[in-house]
Formats: sequence, C-alpha cells, structure tokens
Amino acid sequence: MKHTFKPGTLIYPVPATLISCGKEESEYNIFTASWVGTICTNPPMCYVSIRPERHSYDIIKRNGSFVINLTNEELARATDWCGVRSGRDYNKFKEMKLTPMKTEVIDSILIEEAPLSIECKVKEIVELGSHHMFIADVVNILADDRFLNKETGSFDLKAARLITYSHGGYFKLGEQIGKFGWSVQKKKNKKKK
Repeated sequence: MKHTFKPGTLIYPVPATLISCGKEESEYNIFTASWVGTICTNPPMCYVSIRPERHSYDIIKRNGSFVINLTNEELARATDWCGVRSGRDYNKFKEMKLTPMKTEVIDSILIEEAPLSIECKVKEIVELGSHHMFIADVVNILADDRFLNKETGSFDLKAARLITYSHGGYFKLGEQIGKFGWSVQKKKNKKKK
C-alpha cells in the first residue's frame, strides 16, 4: 500500500554545499544550497538553483561564475549558518572563520577549508518559478590534498567525511554497500590447490 502526498521535492538526500561567489572582496559571499547537481558528463556541466531574492543571485548573474564547495563534518555548522543568515547583513567568511581563496580559472573565490571546490562558469539561466537554475560549465576542480589517495591520486570521499541534507536535517554519509556494476559482476573462481 502507498500513501498519496501533494506534489513536492522529496528527492533526498541531496548534497549539502556552500556556494561561493564574488570578484571583489566587497561582494564576496557564501550561501548554502542543496538544489545542486550534475547535468552532463561530456562536457562537464552542473547547476545550482537559486531564489532571485537571495543576496548572491545578482552577484552570480552579474559575474557569470560561482564555486560549488562540498562540505564535510568540519563545515557542518558553517553550512547551516550560511543558509540561515544573509550576506546583506553579515560577512559570512569572517563570521564562520572561513578563508576566501582566489580561483584558478574563473574570476571568483572558493572556500579554502572545503574538501573539494568546483569552479563553474554560467552558461544559461532558466527561470523556473520559485528558483532560477544557473546551468554552468565545470571549468576546474580543486581538491584538498588531505583527502587525496596517496596511491591513486584520486579524491577519497570516505576520508573527506562529506555531509548531505535530507528533509530538514544534515547527515553523515554511511557505509558503502556496493560499487557501480557490483550487481552484475562475475564472481571470481578460487583456484584449488
């Protein structure tokens, strides 16, 4: 048996990210966003959906760039705080003791303390209703050395201790229960001696 709910956005969990933006120090800002995700692999593209009344909306629209900063357990309080306070009233970098760092490809800033930062160049803005979707090309990714696998050079998601957002709460990522393709993977035969 299933129960009917009114239409809504109950696709959870979603990433808990901090979006940073601004070319000049006077406009640097951070806001929390969970309406963010992948659109395309080749070329690499993603999006963030923002309400037009948000302080960062005009900054991103004017500058044509933003950074998606993944968050972890260390950044959980800052992630929540930056989502309930406005950049019109607070310098969020100072209040949360976060470090703005110039990006490498776009003219913007990222959060130095973030485990992974994705530099995005706005390609299109789609007005959808309560939120406008900023569709962007991914032009660079910067990963914190602390979370790189020493043997493979890949980003170690488990070591980064990323967090998610689910229906009003923040959560740690849990135990891995499989990997891509494991359901169809052939079992290896053990050789008998």
